[in-house]
Amino acid sequence: MQRTHTCGQLRIEDINEEVTLAGWVQRVRNKGGLVWVDLRDRYGVTQLIFEEESSAPELLEKAVSLGREFVVQASGTVIERTSKNDKIPTGHIEVKVTNLEILNSAKVPPFIIEDETDGGDELRMKYRYLDLRRNVVREKLQLRHRMMQETRKYMDAEDFIEVETPVLIKSTPEGARDFVVPSRVNPGEFYALPQSPQTFKQLLMVSGFDRYFQIVKCFRDEDLRADRQPEFTQIDCEMSFVDQEDILNTFEGLVRHLFSNVKGVELEEVQRMTFADAMKFYGNDKPDLRFDMKFSELNELAQNKGFAIFDQAELVLGICAKGAAEYTRKQLDELTNWVKRPQIGAKGLVYVKCNADGTFKSSVDKFYNQEDLKSWAETMGAEAGDLLLVLSGEEKATRKQMSELRLKMGEDLGLRDRNIFKPLWVVDFPLLEWDEETQRYHAMHHPFTSPKKEDISLLETDPGSVRANAYDLVINGVEIGGGSIRIHDRPTQQLMFKHLGFSDEEAQKQFGFLMEAFEYGAPPHGGIAFGFDRFCAIFGGSDSIRDYIAFPKNNSGRDVMIDSPSTIAEEQLTELSIKVNLKG
Repeated sequence: MQRTHTCGQLRIEDINEEVTLAGWVQRVRNKGGLVWVDLRDRYGVTQLIFEEESSAPELLEKAVSLGREFVVQASGTVIERTSKNDKIPTGHIEVKVTNLEILNSAKVPPFIIEDETDGGDELRMKYRYLDLRRNVVREKLQLRHRMMQETRKYMDAEDFIEVETPVLIKSTPEGARDFVVPSRVNPGEFYALPQSPQTFKQLLMVSGFDRYFQIVKCFRDEDLRADRQPEFTQIDCEMSFVDQEDILNTFEGLVRHLFSNVKGVELEEVQRMTFADAMKFYGNDKPDLRFDMKFSELNELAQNKGFAIFDQAELVLGICAKGAAEYTRKQLDELTNWVKRPQIGAKGLVYVKCNADGTFKSSVDKFYNQEDLKSWAETMGAEAGDLLLVLSGEEKATRKQMSELRLKMGEDLGLRDRNIFKPLWVVDFPLLEWDEETQRYHAMHHPFTSPKKEDISLLETDPGSVRANAYDLVINGVEIGGGSIRIHDRPTQQLMFKHLGFSDEEAQKQFGFLMEAFEYGAPPHGGIAFGFDRFCAIFGGSDSIRDYIAFPKNNSGRDVMIDSPSTIAEEQLTELSIKVNLKG
């Protein structure tokens, strides 16, 4: 070994010990006859000291020649620091160097490799291997490592077996776009990279592996956001001989285990909410429960009072922002402009201030008297000092707009504390959703999700009202995982394909292997998949998953470090029987 200790290991009890350290030069401070060098590795920083009176001239000269990010090996004696640094674990000691070897020199890095850096996102992505040297980035990957280990520990204790499924699979038409891979030995045919191991984990249940999991890479060729990457990682799980309650209890256990063992947080009870209630009271299927601000429907109270905007609306909807009656006219105008932005799309915003003296001041005083506004306040559970915010319009759009406004108010009022965690199971999703573009139903989750038994008869008469035996785990307004009880018999699966617009031939071509497997004794089964990168970001208090992935892509799906994707040689294209036409 080229070192006896790491740069984060030495303490006051190691004084007088002879040690050898190796790492990267963080910074050099030259005070003439005295040189200090901060030496860094992934474990921490140790200060090295070179003194003119006790160090050989060539040793001092070598120390002075060091540049940032030089790789060095230093040997010497641990001594007590005169000027201690309580901000780092090694801050009470330093190493008086007797021998210094430069293992590799380094160019001046393009940005400062410290917690507070001067490098922008794109520059740090181009030199990601340098960005990974920074503590704040490295700690995120260490968190990811711990979560992986704790996940495997819990799943192993629960008798799950980890099985690797294929990466080169068959392309399917449902869901997001596939990444496709041409086959050289089968000209004109293509593999797809898996969006999830869905069919394989169901086949494992048919095979008798009654508890499967895998921490697995998945791929989706879709538009990118802060919480999306073209390749991402799932904790993928499936169980046999279970119902929905068994799955929720098992994986609530996993979530509790991770919070307890990685974050040191003991979760409260995990609430449950139907999809219908989530949409009714919060306007989306992943509500943030760290704060209240439920929606109140005001149609009966606000319509037919002469205010045409409300009278013509399909829905009048309000929220109560506790303690926000002190908002100034300027702040309220800014809120109004915010909801009128194209991204939100509201036509305007009505407000009511609940004054300390029990009176009300609103932007629609011309149409509503004090008794009217009092009835609004009572319906919304408002008290003196609160602010009521009201939107109106077409029902679906208004709920979506109010959802965005609710989240903004939660953020502005400091109610979305990253150190508070409110997990929620959302259940009873619609099985199918109508797509206006294709004029047919699509599976809200995937085609293998089982309908609620009591709703199966509705598939023929009212398919849009059929509920799925499906569930999502939401934490702080972020969907962390989702799953369902699966269809496990051929007739029901064929019925599902029929309602999704598949012909018998199409269903057989795409999923015949699965339906045939169901004829060989498929057990009742179900499962769930967690977005592992999102899970890590929640634990780390971040909105973006990028820093929890060692080598992520940018917002255009490019790896700017290795310049990928890129063109390939004509010879390779010919060998793969691919013709590329980039004209027009």
